[in-house]
Amino acid sequence: MARQTTNTLLMIEPVAFGFNPQTAKDNYFQQFAHSPQSSIQEKALREFNQMIEILEAKGIELIVVKDTPEPHTPDSIFPNNWISFHSDGRVVLYPMFAPNRRLERRLDILKEVEKKGFIISHVHDYSPFEKKGIFLEGTGSMALDRVNRTAYAALSMRTSRKLFYAFCKDFDYMPVCFSAYQTVENKRLPVYHTNVVMCIGDSYAVVCVNAVDDDSERQALIRSLTDNRKAIIPVSEAQMHCFAGNMLQIENREGKTFLVMSDSAFRSLNETQINRLNAYNEIIRIALPTIEKYGGGSVRCMMTEIFLPEKNNV
Repeated sequence: MARQTTNTLLMIEPVAFGFNPQTAKDNYFQQFAHSPQSSIQEKALREFNQMIEILEAKGIELIVVKDTPEPHTPDSIFPNNWISFHSDGRVVLYPMFAPNRRLERRLDILKEVEKKGFIISHVHDYSPFEKKGIFLEGTGSMALDRVNRTAYAALSMRTSRKLFYAFCKDFDYMPVCFSAYQTVENKRLPVYHTNVVMCIGDSYAVVCVNAVDDDSERQALIRSLTDNRKAIIPVSEAQMHCFAGNMLQIENREGKTFLVMSDSAFRSLNETQINRLNAYNEIIRIALPTIEKYGGGSVRCMMTEIFLPEKNNV
């Protein structure tokens, strides 16, 4: 039976986290680094370790792999963009927009996952599409409703419609794509990733519907979520800029569900939104000011869900 949430996550410990000019071309959440690189890494590592402690205290299973100093990968803390793990045993590798992010793909990490008792039956590699300038950055580019087999994608330079449709065909998802925008210096520009626009839980969806400017696309998105029995909890564009769309619902060993969000996302929400979310699951809030500021990503980007079958359960 398909599950929307998992209790096991892959996370990558940073060794040289910092502002990446290659991703800043279209990631308008990033802010230029005025602090020394060593200071940024030190603060980011402290935030990362605190996140690990908080999640483990809630009974979440974590596979933590340390990044390597070489090659230099300032965004390695966001592994959900280059890899995903699926319940049929397949692993997917994705084509990345920024050349230095392509260096994050490490097959040795698959070995680490297998050591924990998970079964990998096949590696589905889309990364050769990089040579054609076609990109699909994992569960950054796609928000997956795994139970209802529906995939959502906000099209951008990092999210190709063609490859999104190919993924949906290969993995049996119904595609729903749209264009999402944010206001940057009085211009409406594409949001770089779908997972800052929306989060899908087991029975609800947190969505910045106002980021979808086209009325027909916005209505189609709402209709799809409603047809799939998701209660829609809308967030504003200002809240989206605080990473209120970049959340992830997970579960612990006992099957209790949680919604993980950053402290900035939590503080942007109003009382009604918080109460609605608390009615579905406990909220876990984690302070990530350095990672959000310089990396332009938040908690959801840091967690790669592992849905692979386990040896003990086969």
